[in-house]
Amino acid sequence: MDVLMLVMSDVAHDARVLREARSLADQGHAIHVVGKDVPPEWNPPAGVTVESVSGGSGLKPSASGGAGGGAASAGAGLTGRARSIGRWALLPQHRQRVWRTWCERADRTVSGRKYDVVHAHDFNVLRLAADLAERGGARLVYDSHEWWSGRERHGRPTPIERARERRIEQRIVGRADAVLTVSDGIAERLGRWRNSPVTVVRNTFPLTGLPELDSAAADSLPTRPRGAVYAGRIGAARDIETLLTATASLRLDTVLMGKADREFLPNLHFSDGNVRIEPARPVDEVDDVLRRVGISVVTLTDTCENHRLALPNKVFHAVRAGVPVVAADLPELRRLVTSYGIGALYRPGDAASMRAALEQVSSDYPKLCERVAQARGELNWDQDSKELVKVYEALGR
Repeated sequence: MDVLMLVMSDVAHDARVLREARSLADQGHAIHVVGKDVPPEWNPPAGVTVESVSGGSGLKPSASGGAGGGAASAGAGLTGRARSIGRWALLPQHRQRVWRTWCERADRTVSGRKYDVVHAHDFNVLRLAADLAERGGARLVYDSHEWWSGRERHGRPTPIERARERRIEQRIVGRADAVLTVSDGIAERLGRWRNSPVTVVRNTFPLTGLPELDSAAADSLPTRPRGAVYAGRIGAARDIETLLTATASLRLDTVLMGKADREFLPNLHFSDGNVRIEPARPVDEVDDVLRRVGISVVTLTDTCENHRLALPNKVFHAVRAGVPVVAADLPELRRLVTSYGIGALYRPGDAASMRAALEQVSSDYPKLCERVAQARGELNWDQDSKELVKVYEALGR
C-alpha cells in the first residue's frame, strides 16, 4: 500500500516515526513522510521518502535576527519580565498559527499524490489527515503519541480551545479506520470514543545489531554506576531541577543530553561541576553513554494527566542499553518498572525521594542489570512492531 505519514517534527530525530516507517517499508509498503523543517543534509532510511514543510519561526528569532510568525512582533523590544508576560500571553496564538500554516503548506505539498492510507502522527495533523483521507478515498490511521486532551500546555490558559480540540479528536477517533497509541492508559481513554479496539504500539527500540546482554556483555557495565543520564528534550515539566538537586548532594556525575529549550536552560541552577550538557546524539551513541555512566533517569512532573499515562522513549532506551532506571512514580511508568523490576521510583518534585531511588539502584546495581537484560526479551521493537504490522494487514484486507 502507498502510505502518507504526516508529522509536525523534523523526522530525523523522531524515533517513533522512523521505527514505524522502517517496519512498514520492510513489509513492502511505500512510505512517504511529510515532516516539519527536516534537516536538508539528512537521508531517510531505505524504502522511505521524506518531504519537508515549514510552519514558520513564530516566537523564535528568525535567521535574519528578527522575529517571525506575527505573534512575536507584539513583543518586540520587551525585555525581562515584560517579555516573559508577552510570551505567556501570545504563546497559544503562536502555536495555533504554526500548526495552521504547516497544515496549509502540507496540504498543497501532497496535492495530486495518490495514497491508500493517511497516517496521522498526533492530533496537530489529525484534521488534515482526515480531510486528505476523505478526499482521496483512503484509510485513516491516528497514531496518538500522547494523551492530547491531558497534556501540559505552556502559556495562558485556553479552556475553550482545549474543549474544541477534544471534541474534534473524539469525532475523528470514532470514525478512524485504526487508532494506535503508546500505553494502555491512553488506549483505554481513546477506546471510549470508538467501537473497535485501540492498538498499543510502545516506544520500544530494535535490538538488531546489539550484543546479547549475557554474562560477558554484562562485564562491560560498571559494578557500581558513576552517575545518571537524562537523554531527551531539556525543557520545562521534565523535573530536571529535581534531578540536579538530588545528584549534587550525592556527588554523582550528571549528563543532560538532548535539545535544550532556549527559554528554559538559563533557569537551571548547577551547584557543582559534575553536570554536563551535551547535544542530542544518535541512538547508538546514547547507548554508549548510558552504559558508561550507569543509570538512566526518566523524569516527569506530576502536573498533567498526559504525564501520568506516559511511557517515554527514555525508559525503553535504557532497556535497549541494558541499564536500570530511576523513573517518576506515575501510574504507567510505575506499572512497567515494577512489573519487570528494572529500577526504582521517585516522587516527582521530591529531591530526597530521588536521592533515595538513586542510592537504591546504585546498591542493587548488578541485580538490576540482570533484570533489565531479561526484560529485553519482551520490551523491544521486534515485538511491538508486530502489532503495527497486524494493523496494516487488516487495513489491506
